[in-house]
Amino acid sequence: MYQALYRKYRPRRFADVSGQEHITQTLQRQVETHRLSHAYLFVGARGTGKTSCAKILSRAVNCRNPKDGDPCNECVSCIGIENGSILDVLELDAASNNGVDNVRALREEAVYSPAAVYKRVYIIDEVHMLSIAAFNALLKLLEEPPEHLMFILATTELHKVPATILSRCQRFSFKRLSSTAIADRLNLVAHEEGFNLTGDAAEKLAMLSDGSMRDALSLLDQCASESVIDLPCVLDTVGLAMSSEIIGIADAIADRVLEPALEIFTRLYTGGRDLSSLLGELAALMRDLLVYKLSPNSPLLGGGFSAAELAGLSEKLSAERVFHCLEMIRDASAGLTRSGGKLPVEMCIIRMCNESLSDSTAALLSRIERLESAVQGGGIPAPQPVKAKDPIPSASPQPVVETESIPEPVATENPPKMPVKASQDGDASWQGILALLKNDPPTYAVLSDSTKVSPTIQDGEIILRASNPFAMNAIESKALSERLKEAARQVLGREVTIRAQLGGEAPSKKDNNIEDLSAFGIVKFE
Repeated sequence: MYQALYRKYRPRRFADVSGQEHITQTLQRQVETHRLSHAYLFVGARGTGKTSCAKILSRAVNCRNPKDGDPCNECVSCIGIENGSILDVLELDAASNNGVDNVRALREEAVYSPAAVYKRVYIIDEVHMLSIAAFNALLKLLEEPPEHLMFILATTELHKVPATILSRCQRFSFKRLSSTAIADRLNLVAHEEGFNLTGDAAEKLAMLSDGSMRDALSLLDQCASESVIDLPCVLDTVGLAMSSEIIGIADAIADRVLEPALEIFTRLYTGGRDLSSLLGELAALMRDLLVYKLSPNSPLLGGGFSAAELAGLSEKLSAERVFHCLEMIRDASAGLTRSGGKLPVEMCIIRMCNESLSDSTAALLSRIERLESAVQGGGIPAPQPVKAKDPIPSASPQPVVETESIPEPVATENPPKMPVKASQDGDASWQGILALLKNDPPTYAVLSDSTKVSPTIQDGEIILRASNPFAMNAIESKALSERLKEAARQVLGREVTIRAQLGGEAPSKKDNNIEDLSAFGIVKFE
């Protein structure tokens, strides 16, 4: 009968456990010096060796001929424990034996001395699944156990184990295995099984296992039907996209070109690629890109993409856009879990190509960064100072502001009052204020949008009516208020007060999004 690889190659000695030397060496010394505890608690993620170490330890403490703290795996005790014929070593699953009655039955058996071995060992897997009553029943036995009794508890969720249990156990924390350790083990297993496993395929399997040796061996078992296990075979079997295709989507997003990104996605979707895995790969790329921008030689890089690919994308994507993309991918992953289908992923790609379709903070920061870059690079002309007798720049024809209407600031304690009424003069003054604020793109972007902010200047006061709470918050910010007051003082020749009000109507968000979609040819207006 065929046996799965993760069962066939389960470690039989402490030295066979990969990546947990800080635990295995300690257990070996305890067995060798006979300084054993009555209760152990093994904590760690799935597939990191908790149950394997528990089984090795149960054989080592009962072995007739131990070798440097390791079981010989040849004596009657080792063979009997391994094949399950010795009932003094019992492995329990707390998920299905989590009641108080199960623990009471265990307590009744525990008082008897073992019949065939030195110690009676109970291995309780997923111990956090025990009920509160079961934990309380187990507590007394852990506090004062018989000499012949040993408990080995294993869990993936330490926070669910009561503190009274934790304080009575020796705790060992199993760490996630490195990709190098997993790849080395996969190559060893492939050699033993006669598989033709390539190096890049082993690295990809190690990355996909997320630090779990059992998951890596299961994936290798899944790919073993092919004569040669290479990278395309792994990607096709698991349902992943090639890194070149992921880079192609990211390039299209960086260039804000929607059609190539959707073409690649449609091809992957038609080919049966897993959508959640696709989003995960995009997220991994954006995460590596963010780390690369901060530190190109950082050891924290995932290694799934080359330095040249990351360098090319780093020149096109700012940190603000990378954050925006990660936010969109996170939302799409949640939507994919709820509804399924390809629509959440398509919406994610569209919004990553055009930040104006998203109202998130990350999208706004990305748009502001784009404006700042355009100003610094000369894409937007720098604002010119307003001169006397020159017309004030305006999107629509406005009256000319003469020298007398823009006096120089007077440095006096009580500047003369110059009431400005809500008339054409007030509109001209507002255009003059906006002209001075052009050298501050974030402030200018908020105040110059007539669909969001409606100004009124009267009697030394500027009233700004915001059409939505977001614009209201922006107007009320201290930085924007100070800049606006300074510009108004230069234009009006006096100090003014700023008052914000919530009111007015702006085009609906739905209409804005439809207009933005029309730029990509998705929606056409007749």
